[in-house]
Amino acid sequence: MAAQLLDAGALGIICPQVDTAEQAKAMVAACKFAPLGHRSVSGPGPLQYYRPTPLGEVNAQANALTLCVPMLETPRGIENAEAIAAVPGVDILLIGSNDLSAELGIPGDLHHPKIRAAFEKTAAACEKHGKCLGVGGVRGDDTLMADLVKLGGRFVIAGMDRSYLMQAAKADAASIRKAIAP
Repeated sequence: MAAQLLDAGALGIICPQVDTAEQAKAMVAACKFAPLGHRSVSGPGPLQYYRPTPLGEVNAQANALTLCVPMLETPRGIENAEAIAAVPGVDILLIGSNDLSAELGIPGDLHHPKIRAAFEKTAAACEKHGKCLGVGGVRGDDTLMADLVKLGGRFVIAGMDRSYLMQAAKADAASIRKAIAP
């Protein structure tokens, strides 16, 4: 499925529940072309505007532009953060904060020392291996987001499309009610 999405023009894949370097390697194998992976070659696609392009360029462009983002959502994933970060072709380690906090027995407590230790361990692994730290599930907590950026987070999921659509719909409904109110 990842290859189909990438062939259609997606520029990256976020894979949930990655707990081991072996799983991260499988993700890279599915998403990147040789020599990094084993994605099936389909020829020039959206990245080349479907123009004739030498295969070596197609593969090099796609590998350079395709993000592989394993999500660390369990204590085992955090425990293996350094090994996952060491996998060639992995670009970002994304901590799924809400799932991780639930797995740690502290659902939603994103200021708990256990989750802070997970943020720090993953940030150190990212720094050591030249990868980007990503954090999801922290919207609405500007202080925590700022702290995670200071820790090295550069891929911060600060909202969801569903939430943005609901906010816009509520604003439109309020505007309509105000306009038609007697």
